[in-house]
Amino acid sequence: MSLLFKLKSFNNKQFWKFFAKYFMLILIPAIVASTFMNLFVVSLIQNEAEQSSHIVMKNNAHQADEKFHSLQADMINLLSSSNLKSILKNAGKTPVSMEQTDMIYAMMAQLNSIISEPLVSGTFLYFVNSDLVIDNNIYTNKSFYFKNYYSLDESESSKLITQFKGKQMMHFTEPYPANLRSNMSSNNETSGSNVSVIMSYPFNSVKPEVYLEVHFQKDKLERLIQTQESWIFRTAIINADGTVISQSDTAELNKNSLNEAILTKSEGAFSPYNDKQAVSFVRSEYDSSWYYISWIDINTLMKPAETLRFLSIGFLLFFLLVGAFVSYYLSRRLYTPILEIRNRLQAHQSLSPPDAADDSPDGNDFDIIKRFSKLLITEHKEMSQWVKGALPIVQEDFITQILLGEYRDNLSIEYYSKEIAFPVVINATRTVLIIEYHYYDNVLEQLSETSKSFLLVELREKIWKQVSDKMWLSQTRSDLLACVVHHDLENALDLLEISNQLKLVLEPYMSYFKSTIGIGKTVHEIGNLHDSYQYGFAMLKQKSLNAEVEICCEDDTWENRAQFDSFLSSEEVNRIVNLHKTQEYDRMLQSVLQMLELGERKQAGAMHMKSLCSDVLNTWIRAVETERNDFNISLYSGLFELLNRCQTWDELKRHFEHIHSLLFLSPSTVNRNDQFMEVVEYIKEHYQEELSIEWFAGKMNMSVSHFSRSFKEAVGEKYMEYITKYRLSMAKKLLNETDMKIEEIAESVGYLGSNAFIRMFRKYEGITPGKYRSVK
Repeated sequence: MSLLFKLKSFNNKQFWKFFAKYFMLILIPAIVASTFMNLFVVSLIQNEAEQSSHIVMKNNAHQADEKFHSLQADMINLLSSSNLKSILKNAGKTPVSMEQTDMIYAMMAQLNSIISEPLVSGTFLYFVNSDLVIDNNIYTNKSFYFKNYYSLDESESSKLITQFKGKQMMHFTEPYPANLRSNMSSNNETSGSNVSVIMSYPFNSVKPEVYLEVHFQKDKLERLIQTQESWIFRTAIINADGTVISQSDTAELNKNSLNEAILTKSEGAFSPYNDKQAVSFVRSEYDSSWYYISWIDINTLMKPAETLRFLSIGFLLFFLLVGAFVSYYLSRRLYTPILEIRNRLQAHQSLSPPDAADDSPDGNDFDIIKRFSKLLITEHKEMSQWVKGALPIVQEDFITQILLGEYRDNLSIEYYSKEIAFPVVINATRTVLIIEYHYYDNVLEQLSETSKSFLLVELREKIWKQVSDKMWLSQTRSDLLACVVHHDLENALDLLEISNQLKLVLEPYMSYFKSTIGIGKTVHEIGNLHDSYQYGFAMLKQKSLNAEVEICCEDDTWENRAQFDSFLSSEEVNRIVNLHKTQEYDRMLQSVLQMLELGERKQAGAMHMKSLCSDVLNTWIRAVETERNDFNISLYSGLFELLNRCQTWDELKRHFEHIHSLLFLSPSTVNRNDQFMEVVEYIKEHYQEELSIEWFAGKMNMSVSHFSRSFKEAVGEKYMEYITKYRLSMAKKLLNETDMKIEEIAESVGYLGSNAFIRMFRKYEGITPGKYRSVK
């Protein structure tokens, strides 16, 4: 993501603002919710585990207690039987009577009833005052019994016998190894670790006469207290003094921790045992000094909580990444237009404040925009005036679209006119007058685009002053100015009157261009104005080649003019080809000039005459191509374009003379290219001086227009463009290599003032000289 932060459209401050808001509104609640959920779930799992463990251990304890209660009842019943009392009366008497033997066998049968318990492995009666032991299979003396039937190690035997002293009531011994044989005739022995339960009789006597011993295997007792829960891995029965009655494994127990849990915790609650384990206990219903202890594996128990914790951390990390991405996206989305506004404002020199150059890229963009905004606000009035000034341009464009037929529906015109605050009457009588103006070639080469724009603005102002309340003006084409005249239907003379007024306005400009007025037909709805425009445009085809302002209307029909062919006959074509073959070039030119004089006398139309001249030029070109191949298509195309721009008879004659001199060079013709190269060298040496085109044309015995065209053909550029570009190239050299002032440079490269120099420099280079110097 560090790469993304380096993007130009990224702002670090904006990112951290958005991220801080995201952190406060979303991440903090998410962290709190996750923490609460983890604590709640951990507590819930622990409580559930405590309850489950308590229920399981309670059930196990209840089942074990029932077993012990049942065993205790059986043992008490056996010791309370009359048979035992009779045996005690006759104990030690010899020989043993039949009656005594029967009572012993009856007692052995009662012992069998105790062995039927699943937990019990065996049992016997140990008589204190006589050398007698009775179990369910045999009665014999003590040494024989403990040697052959219930064989123990000597040490274990001594420990067991020491338990047969004093009052005993369900006394559990520690586990000890023993081998138990079922009867004398069987060699099967059961070996293992046994636990004995001892009860004395008489019950309340401190010197009992007999002890009933019931032993069972240790693993059976362990299975009795074991559970199936995965998180409980150990169980045990412990009495109040810390003695272990039974344990499910052989691990050494920390009795201090067990005693602390019993003393400080309530039944079923978890108490820490070590770093990974906890214990809980249940008090026995059988013996209040007994406790059923269960060991809990904390890792197994809290595994769901651990999984939830990892999921919560992943969830928070995901939200963190999402927040970073969203903050980056929003900061970039917000900062991109801010950066664009800032760059555009800073690039706008006219709006740059004095301290704008001191602004660093790491500055406060909002402060920069604020400063520029204040400058914009101060120019609000001027901008409002500009907008108001642009409204007439929009309205004129709307009129242009109507005249060109893009808006023909009256409802649409009415709707859009309201949008641009242009009052329009849909049903009114209107006529379109089209003014066509074409600059003469000699004027066109001397006038710049700025000068032509000034001339057009001046012409429009004069038209407005003359008939402003009766017409709309619209520039439909670069050489066409449409005038929409509003007039009464009954007074049709208004059109001729307005046309004559326009003619008076146009006549002072006859030295610049040939102008023609075409009168369209009258329409009564604004949606039909395009028909009037098209009709007026068709009327312009009736214009002549006379150097005057013409008015073309439907009254001035073709029938009023003499008929004149607009193409060469085959005989004329053959005559021109034959003159070319005989190299009578002067006669070829003379015949064309005679044709033009005849057309002028007969008042031939410009369209017909240009068509005929194009036919002549085409014949000349075909004749020239039979002998020369040094001309190309672009040259021929330029000749036809030159011919088509001719507006008067004199222009046609001059252009044909120029074309004749270009196509048909006589052997004595001076090489003009060398002369123009000399002109170029002179310009390079004297560019600081005033170099007029009239001076060079006079030196070469040529007209200004002829010189201009010949210069472009020889050098590749117009005379004025060439000298301007050369002067500017020298000015750029001075700007780069010297510290001269702009006024001094302008004077040194041939400009009378700095304003003209700056205007031409910006036109060709796109920037001012001062800006060019600072950039370079």
